[in-house]
Amino acid sequence: MALRQIRLFDDEILRKKCKVVEEVNDKIKLILNDMAETMYNTENGGGLAAPQVGLLLRLVVVDMGEGLIKLVNPRIIDKEGTQEVIEGCLSIPNTWGKLIRPGKVTVKALDENGEEFILTATGELAKCLCHEIDHLDGILFTDLVTEYIK
Repeated sequence: MALRQIRLFDDEILRKKCKVVEEVNDKIKLILNDMAETMYNTENGGGLAAPQVGLLLRLVVVDMGEGLIKLVNPRIIDKEGTQEVIEGCLSIPNTWGKLIRPGKVTVKALDENGEEFILTATGELAKCLCHEIDHLDGILFTDLVTEYIK
C-alpha cells in the first residue's frame, strides 16, 4: 500500500466525470487499499474518491467510525428526507459549509471482490456517501453550499 497525493481544488481532474470500472481486479484492489491508507493518514478524513488522488475511476472509500467500506461503481438508487449538514473536503482544505443532503440514501455498488451489494445509510454516513459519489461526477460540495462557515 502507498500514500497517494490528494489533488486540491484548482486541479481540473476534480471536475471530470469518472469512468465505470469494468473489472474488479488486483490493480483495482490495490488502488482501493492505497485510497484507504491515504484517507486514514489525513486529518478529518471520513471518505475519499478516486479523482481526489488523480484517478478518473468510479471508486470510493468511506469510514465514518464503523469500519472501512470500499465501493466500486457506487450509485445512489434511492433518497429519502433531508438533513442540513456541515461539510468539508480533503481537496478543499480549511473550507466548511452548510448544505442540504438526503437524510437517508440507498447505494448500490460492487465490493472489492466484484460482488454487488446494497447499503442503506442515514445521518453522517448518508452525507459522506453523497459527498464522495458526487466527486465521481465532478461535483464538489462547494457547488451546493448554502452558507460558508468560518
